[in-house]
Amino acid sequence: MSDDTKQAYWRANLRLLAWCLSIWFVVSYGFGILLVEQLNQIKIGGFMLGFWFAQQGSIYVFLLLIFFYSWRMNQLDRQYNVHED
Repeated sequence: MSDDTKQAYWRANLRLLAWCLSIWFVVSYGFGILLVEQLNQIKIGGFMLGFWFAQQGSIYVFLLLIFFYSWRMNQLDRQYNVHED
């Protein structure tokens, strides 16, 4: 693998990681702390939405992001022809 390909692969990995962490930050900190009062006006299943995001929603989003990151990294590995030896 050439140095340019390695750098492109690393940049793609960092970009993906930055997006995933940004989404997780917005969901956990933004929805669970900053926007909790506005989201608490909405009730789902008897629970206020802001409370749900603070207690469980951010965990579910984190788990989804782990699976998404794994799936997307497999695509990047194939795209940049990265093999495990």
